[in-house]
Amino acid sequence: MSTQSSGRFVSRLTRETLAIILAGGRGSRLHQLTDWRAKPAVHFGGKFRIIDFPLSNCVNSGIRRISVLTQYKSHSLDRHVQRGWGFLGGELGEFVELIPAQQRLSESWYVGTADAVVQNIDIIRRHNPEYVLILAGDHVYKMDYGTMIAAHVERGADITVGCIEVPLEIAHAFGVMDVDKDFRIVKFTEKPKNPEPIHGKPDKALASMGIYVFSTKVLFRELLKDRDDPNSSHDFGKDIIPSMIKSHRVTAFPFRDPVSGGDAYWRDVGTVDSLWEANLELTGISPELDLYDAEWPIWTYQEQVAPAKFVFNDEGRRGYAVDSLIAGGCIISGSAVKHSLLFPRVRVHSFCEIEDSVLFPSVEVGRNCKIRKALIDRRCKIPDGTIIGYDQEEDRKRFHVSPKGVVLVTPDMLGQDEING
Repeated sequence: MSTQSSGRFVSRLTRETLAIILAGGRGSRLHQLTDWRAKPAVHFGGKFRIIDFPLSNCVNSGIRRISVLTQYKSHSLDRHVQRGWGFLGGELGEFVELIPAQQRLSESWYVGTADAVVQNIDIIRRHNPEYVLILAGDHVYKMDYGTMIAAHVERGADITVGCIEVPLEIAHAFGVMDVDKDFRIVKFTEKPKNPEPIHGKPDKALASMGIYVFSTKVLFRELLKDRDDPNSSHDFGKDIIPSMIKSHRVTAFPFRDPVSGGDAYWRDVGTVDSLWEANLELTGISPELDLYDAEWPIWTYQEQVAPAKFVFNDEGRRGYAVDSLIAGGCIISGSAVKHSLLFPRVRVHSFCEIEDSVLFPSVEVGRNCKIRKALIDRRCKIPDGTIIGYDQEEDRKRFHVSPKGVVLVTPDMLGQDEING
């Protein structure tokens, strides 16, 4: 089979690939943000949800057969995918299908990433793919999966693991691998207490991105073997990959920037701090993640809302925003918004100061509020005169304050009976 590509897509290989997005996780490190939604459904970037990034990468890569496996509080995630991702042509064999946890092979729910896939092995067989691309549904990045699938075929690999260099001090949160000169993986440890650095780079570790390409026959064989192992936790990183290293060809695919060849943009937005930081990075003049890139668009469900509006130009009551992203449907009424990101339908009433903050959809900020370094959840109604982000001791009495001082505010904390999604 030829693996040559003209342009961006490796079309024959991607047509023969089924993508499986693992989107069932809660994301407990996001604290109250995931009380009512799964982590992949968390809002990001002013108009998107995290799940939109792996989905968009698939479509832009030419992979048009996509299964999304859900489990934890998936209603808002299901609704978003149904509304925004129904444009593929079923008549052409293209689809984004939602597959909820159904106890298909046992009486338990998904107990690990490998278990989530093996419980749907009959569905994968029905699609009859040559290759299976397994993706985490909770990371933010742009990636052409076609080049990774091509590398998998060219190397004759049984499994290819997408990898990226991360600072050694945070590597304990990832699967860490050691590779030889041909990028064959010789060691893989899931979330090690003492991660091993890359040879020649003592401050970096080579971490798994949670992206795997399997040749389908190999995947089935390993999944069924793992299912019957009573000592397994049924996880790709903890069990499947380490067990295959000695007996199979397990290779790493370094994720690089296609233009510079250097480190590419990839974020695990799994904490309040990392989610806040990744959102506010987008307000920069030239952020690493270019949401204005017409060559690699991020698709999503597009709400029909009016343009953003800024009203009043009086001294002391001027509506404006600077170094900020303001989505459609927002009204900034006689208030100042600085270095912040506002999602659709946010309303900021007069005499407010909003700075270094992320406001999710349909937040309403009353008059005379001062908000700094905050992440405000969807549908919060901030009372008149509220001050957030200026006194951490006071903030901790009402809200969640992250290790880096980001104040997370949800409707529940405000005593409001909004069920968020």
